[in-house]
Amino acid sequence: MQAPTVGFIYPDHAAEDDYPLAAAVLGARLPVAHIYGTDLHAIPELLDLGSPDKLRHGAELLAPQQPDAVVWACTSGSFVYGPEGARDQARALADAAEVPASSTSLAFVAAARALDVRRVAIAASYPDEVARLFVEFLADAGIEVVSLSSAGIDTAAEVGTLTPAQVRELAVTNDHPDAQALLIPDTAMHTLAVLPELEAALGKTVLTANQVTIWEGLRLVGSTAPAASLGTLFAEGHSYVGH
Repeated sequence: MQAPTVGFIYPDHAAEDDYPLAAAVLGARLPVAHIYGTDLHAIPELLDLGSPDKLRHGAELLAPQQPDAVVWACTSGSFVYGPEGARDQARALADAAEVPASSTSLAFVAAARALDVRRVAIAASYPDEVARLFVEFLADAGIEVVSLSSAGIDTAAEVGTLTPAQVRELAVTNDHPDAQALLIPDTAMHTLAVLPELEAALGKTVLTANQVTIWEGLRLVGSTAPAASLGTLFAEGHSYVGH
């Protein structure tokens, strides 16, 4: 059976090397196309980054790879549009790519539902104003945020320089005992290599942006092969149909 191909539209450059790392583990083709905008975690810039024209261009860049599905690999550039706006964004991307499509924000919701997670803590790298939009996005899906922390990092490039030790510190210091899972919502952060360590340290599920983005793409093509090194979400081949 031929390995699935899932294409990812990734903003600028930061932690895109999480994708070949996952591809090697999963035996899937996970090509990444880059689009560019102002590298700033601010609402006007994020609205521009996730605009239909930019995502259409990303779909065009991925077309030669003949993807079976496409995912907009940006949390803030999807939840900034609000729940209905994010769904519209994914539908427009699907039309442009002519394959099923989704985004990282929608992936977080789907992953939480697949694991029956209803109460979460968020360790965000964004400024508080942006992070609170993610809280509202999750609330619309019936997911309660029991704790929110905002590291206040202004640019994705800076987030991409965080070391494994710094990512671990961010997770450990911003968990909450009432949370069933910790969410780390920035695709600019390298997290895949440290997922088992994070879950062991916290004793609970950790969902990170690049992890759920890759899982969502594979879910769209019906591939849910287990991969324990990519955290609880991948450990048992969880799947969830619909948003």
